[in-house]
Amino acid sequence: MQTKICKVVAQTEVVRVPSKKNESGQTSKCTIRLRQLGSDYEDEYLCAMFGSLAESRLSEGTIVIASLRFSTHENEGKVYQDVVCTEIVPIKN
Repeated sequence: MQTKICKVVAQTEVVRVPSKKNESGQTSKCTIRLRQLGSDYEDEYLCAMFGSLAESRLSEGTIVIASLRFSTHENEGKVYQDVVCTEIVPIKN
C-alpha cells in the first residue's frame, strides 16, 4: 500500500456491484482518477473505491491524501493491474 498526495481529476457515478463481503450481496463502487501534484504530466492513477468510500463525492481539483493498494489478477491468460483506493481524505478544495 502506498500513500499519495493527489488532485482529483474525475470521479464516476456510483453503481451497485455484487459483493461476497456484504450481507445484502451488493456494495457501492465508483472509479476515481487521481493525478500527483505538479504538472499535467505527473503520474495518474485510475482507482476503484468501494462501500461508503464510493458514496463520498469529491469535486474536480480537490487535493487529497489517498491510500492506494496495488495488485494484479489473471483472467483467461491475461494479467490485469488493479488499483484500489482504501482511504481518501480531502485537504484542500
